[in-house]
Amino acid sequence: MTSTPPPPDRPRPLRTAAVIPAAGRGIRLGPGAPKALRALGGTPMLIHAVRAMAASRAVSLVVVVAPPDGAPEVKHLLDEHSLPDHTDYLVVPGGDTRQESVGLGLDALPEDVSVVLVHDAARPLVPVETVDSVVGAVRNGAHAVVPALPLSDTVKEVEPAVVPGEPEPVLATPVRARLRAVQTPQGFDRDTLVRAHAEVALDGEGATDDAGMVERLGEPVVVVPGHEEAFKVTRPLDLVLAEAVLARRRAHDGF
Repeated sequence: MTSTPPPPDRPRPLRTAAVIPAAGRGIRLGPGAPKALRALGGTPMLIHAVRAMAASRAVSLVVVVAPPDGAPEVKHLLDEHSLPDHTDYLVVPGGDTRQESVGLGLDALPEDVSVVLVHDAARPLVPVETVDSVVGAVRNGAHAVVPALPLSDTVKEVEPAVVPGEPEPVLATPVRARLRAVQTPQGFDRDTLVRAHAEVALDGEGATDDAGMVERLGEPVVVVPGHEEAFKVTRPLDLVLAEAVLARRRAHDGF
């Protein structure tokens, strides 16, 4: 009697996680709570950002990188808000810079995560279609993917003034058709992003754009269409616009 050979090993499905660095204070929004904890429609922006990532069925884990001394507070915040139950959530303390915080988020990922999204907590209204587009591009073989929009304004490269407010000489006018305004989530093959954080050392405040770190490795980065509602809430006027977008969604989409 011959025995039946065991079935061949099946490749493990690609698992996608999102890392949300939320350790900054966001001073341009003025004094008060850290930017990620500012209320938008009565709910902290961070919760909106977490829900935006979890809205994608592809995302099975969201890692929130909290202020170094604020992880328990952020964990409590997530626990008291309704979040999709198909997604796991993890809170880890962050570092002194965004680059350090993203690195700590990467360190916390389980081994079976192969696709990583890095998303700004200050982009609370990114549509799920954008998230899915980024994930899909990485799963199709791209090492690094960024959503972006064409620019509507002409851009000038200038020599920065030594004294703020002084006239600045124009150095060049880039071709607008070749320029894009980059958004998040940015998506990466995990190994590529981990290598970028290990090999690209930046001084000062560190990297504010993970795709830029991958570029410095010499790896290709591709762009997919972004969305006008994925704007970054940085200044008080941005918060007014975000409130208007959220109100429209609630009125028309039941969001």
